[in-house]
Amino acid sequence: MKQKDDLDPIQAEGMPHMADSLFAIDFLLAAKNSVRNCAYALSETASPEVRAVLRKQLTQAINLHEEIAGLMIKNEWLNPYELSQQVQLDEKAADMITQIADMQLYPRDTDRLGNFATPNK
Repeated sequence: MKQKDDLDPIQAEGMPHMADSLFAIDFLLAAKNSVRNCAYALSETASPEVRAVLRKQLTQAINLHEEIAGLMIKNEWLNPYELSQQVQLDEKAADMITQIADMQLYPRDTDRLGNFATPNK
């Protein structure tokens, strides 16, 4: 039986689509953090000038979050209206992460002591 080569490009089938969804969820979480941070900063400042700037940034962060979420919903990477479908997406992502973690991407023997000029101990 031939051992599966995880570094073979054939194993990456469908990976660009999965990578896009990963990048999108990471971007969505960053936008969500921006909303939270701007709202927090807005509640902590007393300066009218700073509050005006923070309000504008908060609005931009909310709009960005909405845009990213819309893209994810359109591409079926996020399903906030059907919980059972979102659970299926989450389970699929968890399975993929487990498969990636199980890949043998590096040699088991990483002892390279004999390959380099090293001082005697």
